[in-house]
Amino acid sequence: MHTGFEILDYIVFFGYALLILGVGLWMSRDKKGHQKNAEDYFLASKSLPWWAIGTSLIAANISAEQFIGMSGSGFAVGLAISSYEWMAAITLIIVGKYFLPIFIEKGIYTIPEFVEKRFSTNLKTILAVFWVALYVFVNITSVLYLGALAMNTVMGVDMFWAIVGLSLFAAAYSLYGGLASIAWTDSIQVVFLVFGGLATTYLALNTVSGGEGMVEGLGIIYDKAPSKFAMILDEANPEYLNLPGIGVLIGGLWVANLYYWGFNQYIIQRALAAKSLKEAQKGILLAAFLKLLIPFIVVIPGIAAYVIVNDPEILARLGAEGLINIPSEGAADKAYPWLIQFLPAGLKGLAFVALTAAIVSSLASMLNSTSTIFTMDIYKQYINKNSDDKNTVKVGRLTSAVALLIGAIVAPLLGGINQAFQFIQEYTGVVSPGILAIFVLGLFWKKTTNKAAIWGALVSIPIAMFFKVGPKGWATGSSIESFFPTIPFLDQMGYTTLITMAFIAVISLFQGKGADDNKGFTLQKETFKTSSIFNVSAFAVLIILVFLYAFFWK
Repeated sequence: MHTGFEILDYIVFFGYALLILGVGLWMSRDKKGHQKNAEDYFLASKSLPWWAIGTSLIAANISAEQFIGMSGSGFAVGLAISSYEWMAAITLIIVGKYFLPIFIEKGIYTIPEFVEKRFSTNLKTILAVFWVALYVFVNITSVLYLGALAMNTVMGVDMFWAIVGLSLFAAAYSLYGGLASIAWTDSIQVVFLVFGGLATTYLALNTVSGGEGMVEGLGIIYDKAPSKFAMILDEANPEYLNLPGIGVLIGGLWVANLYYWGFNQYIIQRALAAKSLKEAQKGILLAAFLKLLIPFIVVIPGIAAYVIVNDPEILARLGAEGLINIPSEGAADKAYPWLIQFLPAGLKGLAFVALTAAIVSSLASMLNSTSTIFTMDIYKQYINKNSDDKNTVKVGRLTSAVALLIGAIVAPLLGGINQAFQFIQEYTGVVSPGILAIFVLGLFWKKTTNKAAIWGALVSIPIAMFFKVGPKGWATGSSIESFFPTIPFLDQMGYTTLITMAFIAVISLFQGKGADDNKGFTLQKETFKTSSIFNVSAFAVLIILVFLYAFFWK
């Protein structure tokens, strides 16, 4: 059995790379007699159709943190980690019906720009700085690190050169062309992502069944590791602090999902670039249906890897190579790259293409959104208010390059992290509760004032850090520890959101009618009216989710 790349794998991989670069550069070109302006570069000329929006949303979302990090969590935790994907489908419907109509009506480029329209320039700047720092030091760096880890495991590429290669690949078609290049190439990336991911799922399950097929393999891993198929974990489960039982369905996961899909620039930017609101809503529905499929591509392989590693008979079928880079409870993120090694020639290349597509598409999206926020909300606000379109686009490209360089330098420092998906969620969760509290109250409660929102943004992080760091620092058995026990980070996010919302509400009411900075929106029922296609499709998503949770509820 060959665990390295063979000639056919290299052909598949480089064929994919040439296709993506070719399409990306073709879409990057300036039309004759037209120089790319800010709307062209940052919002793809507001011309994206529904299918490009839906596929681009998934390509931007699914990255190394899912393929590697979520497979690692599948190995360590099991199917329960799928709640991030399946509940995201419901969240997308909420965003499409209640948030997106307001954003598109206001004609915004960035989420911080919306904050300025609703609150003030000062709050916009605070949040813009938050987002730029978060994208560069958490999102971009983690994607580069996990992508390089995969290349190192599967192809034996040195981590340093893998980071350099991924950086240059993403930069080659995204820095010049902007969102248009990214969105259109994403439509191709998703095809590779889905079919390449399914190839790995098939191999893993077919290996478990001894060549009897995927369905048989699924039944075997269900029988051999029933605990890995529990969607609702009890407190005795060692992973309860990551996925706190019923709290996953009614608590902090809503904070994570609503923030991510509703107020995250590199996600919502695709919908803002739609031809129309209805086109954007149809794209969001496509993304919701695709989210239902993702656990079968990224979580099931992780569970299959767990069964293989812990069954001597199945592991023996892989030969001596099966013991190379083998995943374990302390190195769960090796599960997906380890499985790819055993695919036959051609399919191995396809599976690695799926992983690469997920990495570079997300990386390109994060770079573009980082440059959009910095250029539109910081550079044009404080450095060059009179910047013309040519200079604005130039600054956007330069910002992307600098963000990529910083990410490449910081990425190696993440070495040694286990379950990177959980790491990313936990540290993003320090910022997201405050932002969600500000936006929800700002959107739907007219009395929310600018001063209250600024204070909410400032105090939310200390509150989050109190829950995250405070309880761990107290002596075991102390009265303080018993009063403030260690809290699952999803519950921490929920509590932080509620406390921040209460804080904002109290200050807003204290200011009362005398507040002269209140720019609340007057919302009409017609704003949230959706088509029959949207309503029927949304209902279908809900029915599928009810079935999935009912079947796997334990």
